[in-house]
Amino acid sequence: MAHVPQIKIPATYMRGGTSKGVFFSLQDLPEAAQIPGPARDALLLRVIGSPDPYDKQIDGMGGATSSTSKTVILSKSIKADHDVDYLFGQVSIDKPFVDWSGNCGNLSAAVGSFAISNGLVDASRIPHNGVAVVRVWQANIGKTIIAHVPITNGEVQETGDFELDGVTFPAAEVQVEFLDPAAEEEGGGGSMFPTGNLVDDLEVPGVGTFKATLINAGIPTIFVNAADIGYTGTELQGAINGDPKALQMFETIRAYGAVRMGLIANVDEAAKRQHTPKVAFVAKPADYVASSGKAIAAADVDLLVRALSMGKLHHAMMGTAAVAIGTAAAISGTLVNLAAGGIERNAVRFGHPSGTLRVGAEASQVNGEWTVKKAIMSRSARVLMEGYVRVPGDSF
Repeated sequence: MAHVPQIKIPATYMRGGTSKGVFFSLQDLPEAAQIPGPARDALLLRVIGSPDPYDKQIDGMGGATSSTSKTVILSKSIKADHDVDYLFGQVSIDKPFVDWSGNCGNLSAAVGSFAISNGLVDASRIPHNGVAVVRVWQANIGKTIIAHVPITNGEVQETGDFELDGVTFPAAEVQVEFLDPAAEEEGGGGSMFPTGNLVDDLEVPGVGTFKATLINAGIPTIFVNAADIGYTGTELQGAINGDPKALQMFETIRAYGAVRMGLIANVDEAAKRQHTPKVAFVAKPADYVASSGKAIAAADVDLLVRALSMGKLHHAMMGTAAVAIGTAAAISGTLVNLAAGGIERNAVRFGHPSGTLRVGAEASQVNGEWTVKKAIMSRSARVLMEGYVRVPGDSF
C-alpha cells in the first residue's frame, strides 16, 4: 500500500533556562494546526515522539523528561503594548496528551530571543547594541512577561559568562520579569491563595493530613514540609524517581491539592491536567551535594526546595515554580517563608537538586488580598538547531 510522505515544518530547537523545546512561528504550522484543537495536538505529539510506551521518545524531538518534552508557538501579538504572543504546550511522554494549562518559566527566557531572530519584534525596538526589551503575552495564563535580551551588532547575543545551575555551559544572561504573576485562571479561584489561607490542613487519603501552602503564582503549586512526608529536602532525582511508591504518593497529593485549589472538580480529573498544579516540598537550609558533585552549604541558601513536574522530581527547578517560591517566600506565614526563617524578604536563594537559584518578588496586601507586582529571575537561552522538523503527512 502507498504511504503518505513526510512533510517538513520550519522549527527551531532551543534551550531556555534548564529546559529545551521545539519552537514554531504560528504562520509556519500547517493550516489545520494553526488553530487550537485535535490536529494541533496530534502534530505536536508526533514532533516530540509521543505517546511512547517505552518512555524514551526515540522517534521524535523529545528528551523523555518533563524538561525536554515541550513545544512553543509564537506569533506577533494581538495585544496592545505587547510584541509577541507565547503559547506553551507540555507534551505528555507516555499518553496522547498535550497540556495547555500553564506556562513554562524556563522557556520564557528563550521567547524573546526567538521573537527577535524571527522578525516578530518591530525592528525599531531592537537596539544595535544593548538590551532589547521584549513584551510577551503569555497566552496560556493571560499574563505579561518582560524579557531583557542582550543584543550585539543588531543580533541576539547568546554567548556569555552567565552560569546557571542545572545548565552545563555558560551563556548570555537574560533577565525575565513575570508581571502580576498571581494567576487568575479559570477554576483557580481568582486569588493568589484560592482557599483564602496561607496554610491549610490538606487531607490526602492513604497519605495523611499535613500542612500545605496552596498558591497560585507563576503556576499553581502545592507546597508541603519535607519532614511531614518523610524527606529532608536534600534529595536528588534518584531518591524519588526510582521509587514508584513515592511517585504515586506525590501524584495523590497533587490530585487532592488540585481539588482543594478548585482547579479540578474531582481527583479523577488530575490525569488530564498533568502540567498543573505542581507539588514541591520545602525544608530549612542544610548541607548537601548537588547532582553535579558541587557542594552546597547551608549558608549558601535560605531554604531547600524540591519540586515535581509531570510526575517526576525535576532535575533543577521549573521557572514558574521558582516564581511561586519567590512569591510565597515574600509572604510571612507560608510554609516557604517559614522554612526560609519566617522573616520579611523581597528575594530568596533556594537550593534545588542541581544547585541554587535566586528569585526576587515583592508582595503586599491590598483590601485583604495578597498581590505581587512582579517576580524577577535571571536565566539564559540558546539556539541549539534550526531548520525543519519532519513528520508523516497523515499524522495530524
